[in-house]
Amino acid sequence: MRLTLIFLLFQTLVFAQKNTAINLATYMQAQVDINNFSGTVLVTKNNTVLLKKAYGLADYEWNISNTVDTKYSLASVSKQFTATAILQLVDKKQISLNDKLSRFFPDFPKGDSISIHLLLCHMSGLQMDYDELYLNKVAIKQEEVKSHVIQKDILNQHDALKYIEKKTLLFPPGTNTAYSNIGYYLLARIIEKVSNKSYADYLKTNIFDKCGMYNSGVITNDELIKKKARNYIKSEDKYLNNPYINWEFNIGHDGIYSTVEDLALWDKALYGTAILSADMKKLMFTSYNDQNWGYGFMINPFYNHGHQLVAHDGGFFGAMTSLNRYTDDKIFITVLSNNQSLSHIIAYGLSAIVFKKDVELPYKHFQVQIDTSITEKYVGKYGDNIEILKIDGKLYYNSVEIELIPESKTKFFRADNNDRTIEFIQDKLGSYSSIIITKGGVKELIKKNIP
Repeated sequence: MRLTLIFLLFQTLVFAQKNTAINLATYMQAQVDINNFSGTVLVTKNNTVLLKKAYGLADYEWNISNTVDTKYSLASVSKQFTATAILQLVDKKQISLNDKLSRFFPDFPKGDSISIHLLLCHMSGLQMDYDELYLNKVAIKQEEVKSHVIQKDILNQHDALKYIEKKTLLFPPGTNTAYSNIGYYLLARIIEKVSNKSYADYLKTNIFDKCGMYNSGVITNDELIKKKARNYIKSEDKYLNNPYINWEFNIGHDGIYSTVEDLALWDKALYGTAILSADMKKLMFTSYNDQNWGYGFMINPFYNHGHQLVAHDGGFFGAMTSLNRYTDDKIFITVLSNNQSLSHIIAYGLSAIVFKKDVELPYKHFQVQIDTSITEKYVGKYGDNIEILKIDGKLYYNSVEIELIPESKTKFFRADNNDRTIEFIQDKLGSYSSIIITKGGVKELIKKNIP
């Protein structure tokens, strides 16, 4: 009798997993058909694969399809590997989290008040980026303009550091939080200084090889990377090639490539202590500010469905990536795209499906004409961070940059992202006192703030 009961429970579990797998596959096919998703997706639970599939093209010119072993630029998902390398050096007592930037870069302005800890959790006060530098191949000198010759010198690390040093701080270090690619670039250079290895060599030896991540590495300007997807940016209704990126300086915060299968190995390694000790993992997975930043990860961000989540997304010129670890549930979801598909939104929808939530499939949105007089009732603030504005008869979401397009009298889609909709809900008294926000198919009811 007991064996029969166990068998029946096992059958029920397998059936539930099959249903989840079917729902995941259906959702992703709709993302392909409606939103032209291109990339590779992996969803696992308790090391069981629920979905592993590639979609779209790795090379548009040659019509080469993505595969499950296609390599993608990870964009800011790279940051967690930089943070791991720093914590390894901390664990070896080669550096301290309290070490100041001035130890490594003596002339850096305010470097004596910016610690490694503040760099890791985005509280350094450093500005967001320096992409205007690494989107250029050369630094141009014009001393020889008279002879109509422009001398071009290849950028070096000294040039990059001096350029960054000129950027003013956003706030005194430690007093606020602001996401900073600059901070993680400096962390990569600290890894090089302390280890006497290049950033790429350090990661290969101390992380990738130890995890068996043999299809992962650091992008360079020259190396040919087999099976790596090309990136494409969307401009109106067509795709374009990426601009030039100087990968010599686009590291620490970006620059790593990987596959979904390698990232699953990374997820597995983070449950053990071969890469990071228990003490260092505790430091990594602690939230240090009101923006939920740990070291290289967000800790329990607002989109966690009420489950323990460590995650990070990335996006830079076509590369859109998302890595999500629901650690208590042993759920791993990663979405890697090479055509600017909204991987973080898709990952949110996939995770909702795994948690058995109702998820609306993507569909084509069509604008309709409505009597705009009723939309006056929709205006107002909802929840903590949503405001519906009406300007010249049109509705906007939080600012004039995001117009809401009507698809019915009460339901609108965002002009910047058709996969995000707002539906105004009428109560028993005839007032529109709440909205349903749909993001990636996941619905959330938010009440209107009453003045």
